[in-house]
Amino acid sequence: MHDFTVFAHRGASGTEPENTLRSFRRALETGAEWVELDVHAVEGVPVVFHDDRLERTTSGSGLISRQSLEVVRSLDAGLGERIPLLDEVLALLAGRAGVNIELKGGRTAEPVAALLADRLSGGVWTPDRLLVSSFDTDELSRFGRLMPQIRLGALLRKAPPDPRSVLPGLSLFSLHLSRGAVTPETVNRAHGLGLKVFVYTVNGTADMDRLKSMGVDGAFTDFPERFPPSRGALPPA
Repeated sequence: MHDFTVFAHRGASGTEPENTLRSFRRALETGAEWVELDVHAVEGVPVVFHDDRLERTTSGSGLISRQSLEVVRSLDAGLGERIPLLDEVLALLAGRAGVNIELKGGRTAEPVAALLADRLSGGVWTPDRLLVSSFDTDELSRFGRLMPQIRLGALLRKAPPDPRSVLPGLSLFSLHLSRGAVTPETVNRAHGLGLKVFVYTVNGTADMDRLKSMGVDGAFTDFPERFPPSRGALPPA
């Protein structure tokens, strides 16, 4: 069996409040060696949160982009948890798990790049334990130009005819595709171009086994306890 990377999607979000320190701690307890999280910038500070709006997962309301950092940090994100700063999550995960950071909101590339540059200079984090992805190719391109040593993943709802055209002028490491967009032909085409294929979001063992049989390189799951990791590092480029 080929190497297969399991990402704890928003931490152990199937059992804990998503994208919270509690969820990431639980993911570590299950043995997860990679976690995935989402980032918005609030007053220029990267915070870990998925939606554009606050209502679904917090005690607040409205667009997160229109809130002050003080307000965002005061909200209940589930079971008394707060919306964490990206820096807090990096401190928790350092030396324990790699992280896939999804640039979710606008103007996230610059503050995330600045924070990662600082953490890399400290020597605790290394580029091989970081992966940055986004549906927003403009933000992803900006990040890639700022931090060329960090691997980039393009989030896509369907496989592109030519994956090389997704980020012109930049080196793409992986395609992050929905389950319905993945076929053996898609995987083979990506591999032929030197790209990895990671699939979201996979919670059933039958689906996971099917993807492994196609040669997919990894998957995101809300229930990391169901899928023991097979390795601690991403497949080599």
